[in-house]
Amino acid sequence: MLDTHIINALKLIVGAENVATDRQELLCYSYDATQMEFLPDAVVHPANADEVAAVLRLANQELFPVFPRGAGSGFSGGALPKAGGIVLVTTRMNRILRIDTENLIAEVEPGLVTEQFQQAVEKLGLFYPPDPASLKFSTLGGNVAENAGGPRAVKYGCTKDFVMGLEVVLPTGDIIRTGGETYKGVVGYDLTKLLCGSEGTLGIITKIIFKLLPYPDAKKTMLTIFDSIDGAAKAVSAIIGAKIIPTTLEFMDHATLQCVERRFSLGIPPEGRAVLLIEVDGDRDLIEKQAQQIRDIITPLGLVQFRAAQDAAESEQLWKVRRLVSPSLRDVNPDKYNEDIVVPRSKVPDVIRSIEKIQQRYDIPIVNFGHAGDGNIHVNIMIDKAVAGMEEKAHEAIREVFQAALDLGGTMSGEHGVGISKAPFIELELSPVQIATMKAVKGALDPNNVLNPGKMFPWKENHHAA
Repeated sequence: MLDTHIINALKLIVGAENVATDRQELLCYSYDATQMEFLPDAVVHPANADEVAAVLRLANQELFPVFPRGAGSGFSGGALPKAGGIVLVTTRMNRILRIDTENLIAEVEPGLVTEQFQQAVEKLGLFYPPDPASLKFSTLGGNVAENAGGPRAVKYGCTKDFVMGLEVVLPTGDIIRTGGETYKGVVGYDLTKLLCGSEGTLGIITKIIFKLLPYPDAKKTMLTIFDSIDGAAKAVSAIIGAKIIPTTLEFMDHATLQCVERRFSLGIPPEGRAVLLIEVDGDRDLIEKQAQQIRDIITPLGLVQFRAAQDAAESEQLWKVRRLVSPSLRDVNPDKYNEDIVVPRSKVPDVIRSIEKIQQRYDIPIVNFGHAGDGNIHVNIMIDKAVAGMEEKAHEAIREVFQAALDLGGTMSGEHGVGISKAPFIELELSPVQIATMKAVKGALDPNNVLNPGKMFPWKENHHAA
């Protein structure tokens, strides 16, 4: 519990109306998409970098933890106030500061919702490709902190590939700018890339400079259904091997198809064992040729059905198969753990087979879908927490899923980050020297460990870590 004088000091910094201490308000900031809950002592809503800096200077003086938060849509607990203290919410900082159509850059504040930014630049004929599933409500600051990806990452990359510069408040309260408005720059360490994906442990982002692209002339959507997962995986390799880089290559396994078909009856053929949702964009004439080339390439690989959209309305209908996955999963079990492993593209069938064995061993339903173009599979372990022992079995299954990905040269997280939920498993992937190096960076920037403590690494030696 924070002392009254700290609460009063916070009110002086951001205004009394921007500090919440009532339990009902605190509950709104105690959870995220993981379903874990930790109640903060207070919630503050700063309006600019100076206010954020003043809060962090106070935190170092009084030694209380600060947990930065955007929309709270994360799947790893990265914004949760596990050690009490305050949640610092960035959503008041939600402006587009400028869009430069000559240099193809934009400067924004971190609380801006991703889709709102995309819509604003598209009105000017420009394009911001990163498209996490949460884009309708996630904020750009959170996207940078987690290095969010999405379906279009196979062609365009993740958030970090579009971040050119940042304004950041360091854990000590110092304000710095990293990177800039030029496409080249090699003076000093690349702090911009260091901060992207640092999960709010090394600084609080208060401004972002993004690179933009011209908006593609057209796009073409194709729904392809295969009689085996191997055929779908070979199709991914064959398409890219033909020097076609689709905008998206979304994958759904048989368990996913069964969930969607049972609930929504979309007409998926019974012999279908895997789906690829493929989209290409660019010059209108070129994408029509690419669509035909893709069909020719994948037909010998066990193709059961091929549907190509002729307009935007048909494209939306094809995407419905993918968008209806999440609502259909609750029919399997009421609770889930959503993990996001990545393996080399060619290893997708191998990891799916390993996951099927894990599912059988623990007798827990596991549903897999994701971004086949970059090997990023969302592994959904479906459980009922009311059933005794099921949650414990799920944690053991999760460990084995992570190990299966690592054994195939992959990683245990491609988009969601580590946060709290994956911190216990981080030693499966990183060596003691790697972890010590990362902790040394954290210790240098945050000597009192006041900023988002206990995330990524279990900081057991620090009083802020639970």
